[in-house]
Amino acid sequence: MNRELLKLAVPNILSNISVPLLSSVDTLLMGHLTALHIGAVGVGSMIFNFIYWNFGFLRMGTTGITAQAYGRQDDTAIMTTLGRGMLVVFILAALILLLQYPLGEASIYLLNISEDQRPLVEEYFYIRVWAAPATLASYAILGWFFGMQNAIFPLILTLVVNITNIVVSWILVREYGMETAGVAYGTVVAQYMGLLIAIFLFLGRYRKFLDHFSKKALLLWSELKAFLSLNADIFLRTFCLTLAFGFFYSQSSEEGALILAANVILLQFLNWMSYGVDGFAFAAESLVGKYAGAADRSKTSKAISLSFWWGMGLAAGYALIYGLLGDPILQLFTNKADVLVAARPFLIWMVIFPILSTPCYIWDGVFIGLTAAKAMRNSMLLAILVYFATYYLFQQSYGNHGLWLALLVFMIARGLFQWLLFRRQGLDLA
Repeated sequence: MNRELLKLAVPNILSNISVPLLSSVDTLLMGHLTALHIGAVGVGSMIFNFIYWNFGFLRMGTTGITAQAYGRQDDTAIMTTLGRGMLVVFILAALILLLQYPLGEASIYLLNISEDQRPLVEEYFYIRVWAAPATLASYAILGWFFGMQNAIFPLILTLVVNITNIVVSWILVREYGMETAGVAYGTVVAQYMGLLIAIFLFLGRYRKFLDHFSKKALLLWSELKAFLSLNADIFLRTFCLTLAFGFFYSQSSEEGALILAANVILLQFLNWMSYGVDGFAFAAESLVGKYAGAADRSKTSKAISLSFWWGMGLAAGYALIYGLLGDPILQLFTNKADVLVAARPFLIWMVIFPILSTPCYIWDGVFIGLTAAKAMRNSMLLAILVYFATYYLFQQSYGNHGLWLALLVFMIARGLFQWLLFRRQGLDLA
C-alpha cells in the first residue's frame, strides 16, 4: 500500500509544486518593479482563484466518481463521468466569457482595490479571462486521470502548462516590458497548450473508452442529478474556501499597499506547502475512491491512515525549512526593503501553518474519495463561521497578526470538524 500510495503521490507532489512555482515566478517578476505591481498580480490571481476554485468540483467530483467506477470496473460509467464533466465545462466557460465584465468589476469592488492599482488589475483580468475554457476543461480531464489511478499524465500536463507559462511570461515581461499584461498572456497561452496536450494524451492511451460513450447514459436524469448534486455540495464547500481567502486579500488591501504586498509574498509560502501536501491528498482521493468502489473497507481504512502519516511527515519538512530559511526565501521574491521590513514580523506564521493546517488537506482527499460531499460542505460551513469570529475578535488588537491567526484557526477548524464527522460515521459518510 505504501508503494501504491507513493506511486500516486510523488508525481502529484511534483506536478503540484509546479503550480506555486508559477505563482512565485509571477510574484518575483512583479517583485522587482513596485509594491503596486506585486499587489496587482496577487489580487488579480486571487480573482481567478475565486472563480476557478469554485469550479474545483469539476476535478474533485470527477476524481471521486471515476475512481469508484474504476474500482467497480464499470467502463461505461468511467466514460460517462468524463462526458458529464465536459458538458458542465462548456456551459460554465460560456457563462464566464459572457459575464466577464460584471465578474471583473464586482471582484475589483469587493477586494477593495485602490484607484492607483485598479488599471493594473483590470488589464490582468480582462486578458487572462480568455483562458477560462481551457482552464475548466483541464480541471475535468485532470480529475478523470486521477480517478483512473494515473498520476503521470497530470504530472506531464501540469509541467507543460506551468513551464510554458513561466517561459512566455518571463519573455513578455523581461524582454518586451509588458509587465502585468505579459504575465496574463503567459497564462492564456499556457492553458490552451495544456488542453491540446491533454487531448493528445487521452487519445493515445484511453481511446478505447470512446466505444463506451453513450449519449443516452450521459443525459440519464437520475444519474445526471446525482452528479450535479454531488458537485453542488463541493461547489458550496469551495465557495467558502475562496471566500475565506478573498476576505484575507480584501482585509490586506485595507491595510495598505505594503501589507498587501507582504501578505501576497507570504502566501507563496503557504502555496508551496499546500500544493506539496495535496500530493498525498490527491493520492488519497484516488486510492480511497478505488477501494471504496471495490467495497474493500480494510484497504480503504489503510489508505486513509497512510495518507495522514506521509502528509504529516512532509508538513514537518516544510516547517523545518521555513524555520531555518524563511528570510532568504523572502528575499528571493523581492528586493524592496520596505516590503521586506513589512513581511518579516509574520514569518513565524509560516513555521506554524504546515503542521496545524495539513490535516484538513488530507481529510479533503479522504472525503472526496468517499464522495462524502455533504460532510465536506457542512464542516466547511462551520469552519468559515469560526474564521470570521476569530478575525473580528483579534484583528483590532493584533492587526495583521490577527488576520493570520484567523486564517490558521480556519484551517484547524476544518480539520477538526472533518475528524469529528468521520469519527461519528466512519466509511459510511457518503
